[in-house]
Amino acid sequence: MRVLGIDPGFDRTGWGVIEDTGGRLTYVECGCIQTSAKDEYTQRLQAIRDGVQDVINRFKPDAFAIEKLFFQTNAKTAIKVGEARGIALLVAADAGVPIVEPTPNQVKSGTTGQGNAEKKQVQDMVMRLLKLSSVPKPDDAADALAIAIVGATLFSSRR
Repeated sequence: MRVLGIDPGFDRTGWGVIEDTGGRLTYVECGCIQTSAKDEYTQRLQAIRDGVQDVINRFKPDAFAIEKLFFQTNAKTAIKVGEARGIALLVAADAGVPIVEPTPNQVKSGTTGQGNAEKKQVQDMVMRLLKLSSVPKPDDAADALAIAIVGATLFSSRR
């Protein structure tokens, strides 16, 4: 099963694709959809839509995992991230790709075994679980791979 993980963001949306073959995880590719603060608000949303569509078209995932939002103290930031997340969800739904939405604690626990793990611990485990020589960069891409890893587990448990 091919899983696309998305770490939603308005400035940068991380994405990561893995293969899960009976519990054996393999890295496929990862990256970021970067928007420019110089662009109009709607152009930035379009860039996120187009970027997620491109990744889905290129990698043809069997499953789509996107992290649920956690509470943020900055409401303006939370709203923009929520809108970026909504765009990504809509693109996946339009493509007919089944969706799971792990929480940040599920992602931490699913990769490290600890729901309160630090970001570095999660990234180190992504590197180990996918047998990579270094932590993927930028951080958003590494986070998206962690979301894909946990998404694969959640999809497997549905079967």
